[in-house]
Amino acid sequence: MKKILYSLMAAVVALASVGCAAPAPQQNEVRVISYNIRYMNDKDGDNSWKFRKQASINMVNEEQPTVFGLQEAVKAQVDFLQENLPDYAYYGVGRNDGKESGEFMAIFYKKEAVELLDHGTFWLAATPDTPTKGWDGQCFRTCTWTIFKCKDTGKQFAFLNTHLDHKGKVAQQEGMKTIVKKIGELIPKDMPVFLSGDFNTRTDNPIYEPLKAIMADSRELATETDHRGTYTGWKVRETPVVVDHIFVRGVEVDKFQVLCDKNYGAPYISDHYPVMTTARF
Repeated sequence: MKKILYSLMAAVVALASVGCAAPAPQQNEVRVISYNIRYMNDKDGDNSWKFRKQASINMVNEEQPTVFGLQEAVKAQVDFLQENLPDYAYYGVGRNDGKESGEFMAIFYKKEAVELLDHGTFWLAATPDTPTKGWDGQCFRTCTWTIFKCKDTGKQFAFLNTHLDHKGKVAQQEGMKTIVKKIGELIPKDMPVFLSGDFNTRTDNPIYEPLKAIMADSRELATETDHRGTYTGWKVRETPVVVDHIFVRGVEVDKFQVLCDKNYGAPYISDHYPVMTTARF
């Protein structure tokens, strides 16, 4: 019965969202989302991907991000989003082999709004150009990077997307240093930058010191913001767990929000809430 109710709920939300989507970003404005989509795992029961996948489509269609970064997505999930979001294209590779194996740090972008100029993926490891685990990390971890040009203004910006290890403390620290180093190598110093991700830590952790030297937390910069938790574990948590962040450089941040107030067609869209930043160049 629950499965039937979830399916009906998704259908109702999908229909209701037609015509009530957020207005597209205005000229000189970029709307970005970081979204840990939760990998496909049948052990999630009523929260399994098959009961949440339409909600992910509904969320994107309603929020209308210019660019969004996924964490934990496997190839089948990436393919589903690509097939059902015709206004978007993506770049991303599997973290286990640099092809299709393992989770993707996929970056989706609205084709009519931006043009993809360059892209790549590096591993959070001592050998960042080779698929490998880093230090004491429990998993292969990557960071995907892209450079876009806004079609209306010609303005260029970089968008990076990552997922730090959930256990390895050295891997978290050294992984962050690797990201900062690669930003310096890959991105021109005068180019605006967004870094989205599930960092598995709060921003008061010392591992952020190298990153804070070159970028700022959009949650703290935003004119309109909130401080709600981003990880749920499929339940309401008394103490907020804030591990999903969007860092920025070279932009004015108008709004930061945790997308936890809307029902996109499932009780929980994931075990993390998406977070969204609206910024201007």
